[in-house]
Amino acid sequence: MPSDSQPITVAVVNDYELIAAGVAEILKRYSQRVRVVELDENASVAQPVDIILFDTFGSYAGMAGVAEGIARRWLPGRIVLYVWELSPAAEAYARAVGVDGVVSKGLGAAALVDVLEQVHRGEGFIFHDNPPADPDDEQPNSDLRNHEWPGRAAGLSMREAEMVSLICQGLSNAQIAEHSYLSPNSVKSYIRSAYRKIGVATRAQAIAWGMQNGLRLDMRGNAD
Repeated sequence: MPSDSQPITVAVVNDYELIAAGVAEILKRYSQRVRVVELDENASVAQPVDIILFDTFGSYAGMAGVAEGIARRWLPGRIVLYVWELSPAAEAYARAVGVDGVVSKGLGAAALVDVLEQVHRGEGFIFHDNPPADPDDEQPNSDLRNHEWPGRAAGLSMREAEMVSLICQGLSNAQIAEHSYLSPNSVKSYIRSAYRKIGVATRAQAIAWGMQNGLRLDMRGNAD
C-alpha cells in the first residue's frame, strides 16, 4: 500500500477502447490499492495521476516514442509500459529512455498491482518479465485473457490481433518483429495463423479485413 494508505491513481492509456477497458477491469478488485481514474483513447490525461499505465497493443511507437509522447502529451506521472515478453536488450533500452517500469502481460492482476506499487514507492526502474511457459499460450496467468480485444470475436488471439493491427498500419514483418521483440519466424507464424482464422491470403486482404473489424488504428492516437 502507498505510505499514505490512499490508493494509487492510474490512467490506463491505449488507442483501443476495448483494451483499455480490459486492463481497468482486471484492476477493479484491487480498488483499495489501485484506483483507475481515467481511460484514455486518443486523448490526453486530464488530471494529475500517480502512474500512467500504457498498454502497447497495436501502438507502433517503440519504447522511446512512447515515453517521449507521454511526456509531451500527458501530465507528469510515473510511466509503466504493459508489454509482451521482453529481451535483455529491451530492458536496457527501456532503462535508457526513462520509463519507470516495464511489465509483462503474462502477469496476473495481483502481480501487476505489486509492480505498480513498487514503481509508486520510487524503488527504481522495475522490469518484470514473466514469459509464457507454453509457447502456444500467450498469457497463461493473465486476467486479460478473460476480456475483449479487437478481433477476438473472429477467433484471433490477442497476439494475432496485434499482428493484424500493425499490418493495418503498413508495417513490414521486420518492423513488427522489432516492435514486438519477437523473432521474424514467430511473427510469420502468428500472421499465418491469423490469416487462416480470418480467411485471407494477402496483406491487402488482411488490411481490408482489419479496417472492417475494428483493427484500424487512428494514427492521431499514436505516441510517436
